[in-house]
Amino acid sequence: MERKLELIAPCHFGLEAVLKKEITDLGYEIAQVEDGKVTFLGDEAAICRANVFLRTAERVMIKVGSFRAVTFEELFQGTKALPWEDFIPEDGKFWVAKAASVKSRLFSPSDIQSIMKKAMVERLKKTYRTSWFEESGESFPLRVFLKNDEVTVGLDTTGESLHKRGYRKLVAKAPIAENLAAALIMLTPWKGDRILVDPFCGSGTIPIEAAMMAVNMAPGMNRDFTASSWEHLVAKRNWYDAVDEASELIDMSVDTDIQGYDIDDKMVSIARANAHLAGVEGKIHFQRRPLSQLSHPKKYGFLITNPPYGERLEEKAALPKLYRELGERFAALDSWSMYLITAYENAQQDIGRKADKNRKIYNGMMKTYFYQYQGPKPPRRPREGGASAVREER
Repeated sequence: MERKLELIAPCHFGLEAVLKKEITDLGYEIAQVEDGKVTFLGDEAAICRANVFLRTAERVMIKVGSFRAVTFEELFQGTKALPWEDFIPEDGKFWVAKAASVKSRLFSPSDIQSIMKKAMVERLKKTYRTSWFEESGESFPLRVFLKNDEVTVGLDTTGESLHKRGYRKLVAKAPIAENLAAALIMLTPWKGDRILVDPFCGSGTIPIEAAMMAVNMAPGMNRDFTASSWEHLVAKRNWYDAVDEASELIDMSVDTDIQGYDIDDKMVSIARANAHLAGVEGKIHFQRRPLSQLSHPKKYGFLITNPPYGERLEEKAALPKLYRELGERFAALDSWSMYLITAYENAQQDIGRKADKNRKIYNGMMKTYFYQYQGPKPPRRPREGGASAVREER
């Protein structure tokens, strides 16, 4: 019987509930939800499935252990007491890739990293009866979180963050991360058979993530993971099984109405190239179109977008006019909904309407707002044979 592991999945602050639902939908039990991370229980197959299927997580880590430390001696002893030999082989390359500290007496990342490395070496010296480690084998990066003097140690199974799907070779000036884009879409009632338009699509991330959801394509199918070479911990068949499962779930037959517009021809070309790399170019229509020309003949569509925030001074001056125009174009659409993420403080005022809902989300260290303007629900669709559909959509 495979052992149960505690797995930690970090995410953007404010999106924990979205990630929790994703993990539950994969069939795993939630152990704890904290700011910026969800801990859940799973076996070695869960490591593979979580890495391949989770759209909104940053990475997946095996929880090695946790302990309290207010001095560097306690940090050393607590680290040394953890069962490193259960995870790291004698030739393994191991280091603390990142240390983060919040409201804790130990706060210097470089000191935390070096002390923990020394403690791990001391533990493994005894296990492997050696005084020197070549570290010529596979990589075992560690991530450490200190909060209120409680140290949580995670072994990173992912490597490059999960927002790197493998499709975005070409980027815009200020691209939205793929996992954040996916989470925003999941916070709306949009489904793959509904209209979606992003009038500021940039390199195409929001439309591409939507198209991948519409065809049920897992985000991690076309990339590598650090743990895929840890055969002593995760059997290769688990990785093959996860990718096979993901392949079988894809349905390219679905009809979509997903559109991405940008004022810059170069951005439109980049978006098309990225959609091609993602394998969904046939599901999205990209075109050069200024905001002033935003229109759609059909009802009940969705605007989901990441408009400019005005990080540069010359852009800031143009923001009131841009958001006013966005408000006007939205008002002219018949029975649509609009969802936008922005750090621009006067967004609602310039759009000309208060949002129905507003969610605070931290994009890195930047506080942003996800404004939700909810349109009417479409009428129930008649079933074949005339009966009305049971499920009402928003």
